[in-house]
Amino acid sequence: MTVPIVETLRRRIAGLAWLALACPCAAIAQGLDKELDTPYVPTPQAVVDKMLDMAQVKAGDMVIDLGSGDGRIMITAAQRHGAQGFGVDIDPRLVQRSNDEARRVGVADRVKFLRQDLFNTDFHETNVLTLYLLPDVNIALRPKILADLKPGTRVVSHDYDMREWRPDAEATVPAPDKKVGMRKESMVYLWIVPAKVAGEWVFELSSGGKTRKTRLTLQQSFQFVSGSVELAGQGDVPISDGRLRGEELRLVLPPGALDRGPVELVGRVRGDSLSGTVRRGEREVASWSARRRG
Repeated sequence: MTVPIVETLRRRIAGLAWLALACPCAAIAQGLDKELDTPYVPTPQAVVDKMLDMAQVKAGDMVIDLGSGDGRIMITAAQRHGAQGFGVDIDPRLVQRSNDEARRVGVADRVKFLRQDLFNTDFHETNVLTLYLLPDVNIALRPKILADLKPGTRVVSHDYDMREWRPDAEATVPAPDKKVGMRKESMVYLWIVPAKVAGEWVFELSSGGKTRKTRLTLQQSFQFVSGSVELAGQGDVPISDGRLRGEELRLVLPPGALDRGPVELVGRVRGDSLSGTVRRGEREVASWSARRRG
């Protein structure tokens, strides 16, 4: 990883303080890029492999690596998974080294490395976004990730999370060749970019040849969803355990709302429309749809 040159003095000081705590002095001297005044720390290969496995990278996927360092994440994605894409870094020596290695191993037709600031990188078409950045850089990127990436995009980070945006999966990876810290292991975090469902919807429930139309209200905190649905004779019935995984939506209605026991509304988000089935256990008992008001 390397930190973008446009980071404020505060972030640079924070990054150097983190490095001082994580590394012995000799490692700081070796890892600090004197020209750019930013740390470069390679990702252990075992961690690279776990990141790409957790993101389920496959042939044809577009992968973008922010802070690509020596290029090993992108090159591994192309060699082992058949993916394509690019990495960005601000250190011209690392960019040159990565492009040279891509040519040497025969993947330069699918992988390239660019010298540019990661905050100015257009990554909206990617299927997988990989990160090994300092914690405050992850948080600064979070709004752009949620705004620009399409639902279902996989985001995977080495060692640092996204604070309130809880990961959809995480794993601890042994990393005996890790260059920083006393613990020779790493954390890998995975997020699936959620669709946007907050707001009011016109809700239709179809069962037994009859269709009922009512109001659905949803609130959203990243991939977690709550809200209520208005049902005849019951008023606003609360929704619990709402969850998004990309465009896949799951909502739970309490016992007595539509059945004697709890039921699930399982469906997909397509922009301003929702559609799916009502399930009691493994059995489908009705269908439902919704369109966003306004």
